[in-house]
Amino acid sequence: MNTSQLKLTSERSRRRLMEIICSAKAGHTGGDLSCLNVLTALYFHTLHVDKDNLDNPDRDRFILSKGHCVEALFVTLEAKGILDKAVLDTLGQFGSPLGGHPTVNVPGIEVNSGALGHGLSIGVGMALAARMDGKAYRTFVLMGDGEQGEGSIYEAAMAGRQYKLGNLVAIIDRNHLQISGNTEDVMGIDDIVAKWTAFGWDVVEMDGDDMDDIVRTLDGIDFRAEKPHLIVSHTTKGKGVSFMENVAKWHHGVPTPEQYAQALEEIDARIKEWEEAL
Repeated sequence: MNTSQLKLTSERSRRRLMEIICSAKAGHTGGDLSCLNVLTALYFHTLHVDKDNLDNPDRDRFILSKGHCVEALFVTLEAKGILDKAVLDTLGQFGSPLGGHPTVNVPGIEVNSGALGHGLSIGVGMALAARMDGKAYRTFVLMGDGEQGEGSIYEAAMAGRQYKLGNLVAIIDRNHLQISGNTEDVMGIDDIVAKWTAFGWDVVEMDGDDMDDIVRTLDGIDFRAEKPHLIVSHTTKGKGVSFMENVAKWHHGVPTPEQYAQALEEIDARIKEWEEAL
């Protein structure tokens, strides 16, 4: 897909996200919206993953460490053809295989996640296993910025550097808001670039709200390097729905019928714009 097609795909997924959250009456809406562009670029541009190779040992691996934003992953897997629409429609219903965090009983999900701080450690293990087995697959881990207060992340950071895991990419969704407020007020993480550079990682920044910059950044990763890679993805919590953007209460929240209608009106206008452009 070119970037225009990726933008259209992301907007369609954004619409579907609003639909399933309102139907389920639950969801981490703000963080879902802030990482949706990155998920779209990963699954439709970068990752060697599709519905026909989920058991292939050479497939790329993706871990959603900020597992509470699983709704964004669900709609991305549906758009990719990995998760059936009929299954996603059961979200929030009794007996549904889908829950509020990723679980391995859902096609396309590699590990159970959601206990914050664990995803990068698992990613280090996967990347190291690829090295030991002589496999070419890459491992990608998406973390939250509020998650950076977890100490296990920095143990994993040291291990990634120690084993020179150039096949590992960690991404921080830097939207500056967590459930209890601004990240710098709750537990400041200071200069992420300097911190992770000191850990021996190859660190770059990107505009995670800009699909063109996301694609440029992902394409620029040198997997031959002997350093693991960190991308600081600067995003907007609630991206794409005006009344949710940069509002902490939308960390977890369900729109009213009136808010839902407004959100769809905004998203549909962008979908129409990109459809006409293509």
